[in-house]
Amino acid sequence: MKLCILASGSKGNCTYIKAGKARILVDIGISVTQVIAKLKQIGVDPVDITAIFITHEHDDHIKGVGFFSRKFGTPIYATQKTWDVILAKELMGKVTNIKIIDVAVPVLIANVLRIKAFSISHDTVDPVGYVFNTTTKKIGYLTDCGTIDQNIVSELSDCNGIVLEFNHELNLLEVGKYPYFLKKRIASNIGHLSNDDAAKLLLDVYHKNLKWAILAHISEENNVPELAYLSAKNILKGNNKNSDIQLYIAQQKKPSAILTI
Repeated sequence: MKLCILASGSKGNCTYIKAGKARILVDIGISVTQVIAKLKQIGVDPVDITAIFITHEHDDHIKGVGFFSRKFGTPIYATQKTWDVILAKELMGKVTNIKIIDVAVPVLIANVLRIKAFSISHDTVDPVGYVFNTTTKKIGYLTDCGTIDQNIVSELSDCNGIVLEFNHELNLLEVGKYPYFLKKRIASNIGHLSNDDAAKLLLDVYHKNLKWAILAHISEENNVPELAYLSAKNILKGNNKNSDIQLYIAQQKKPSAILTI
């Protein structure tokens, strides 16, 4: 399996995952022009994208989905409740290539990549994280989540690679320029994960076969990449869990390295 974060942050999110003939995107919260350019930058023809999987209906995750699907005929997967909101509010314009997923019910893409959604906590109608499995490997994906429960820990266990939201440093959020209501929303159980929350989750799901972790959706206003990195590095090192895992920072404008498991 291969994974590349094409864009990550409050200005737009998009992730590419490949396994065998399956080539999928998780969210497209950037323009179609941008996603096409970034795919070509990593040697991927947009016409070969097999499917798009949606985490939730916020604009920084679906901005380009409808345009991309119409241009390339790509099917879009989301839960029924998420589709209900998207269609009622016409958030993607006219879309016809709609696929419904159910939480905890895997979808098989190209006979090789099994994708399962799991419920998370965010201020949208039916937000989900994902796990991506082949017969031998597993990648976990969790962003835009306000609080961690045991089900999330269970779903993200035994991963060989993982993408986790390290959205904000709580002290920076508290003293930052955001209005109080927005600070409260970000720090709430339906907001975003702090560095400390995400680091604790990383420790909880760590095991000897976890090859890498990508620290994602880092706030440009309320965080610093180095602080997110140190939060993850220090908690692992402090608990003697820092042997071979590689930590990467996802960026807003620049695609990540292409990571493999």
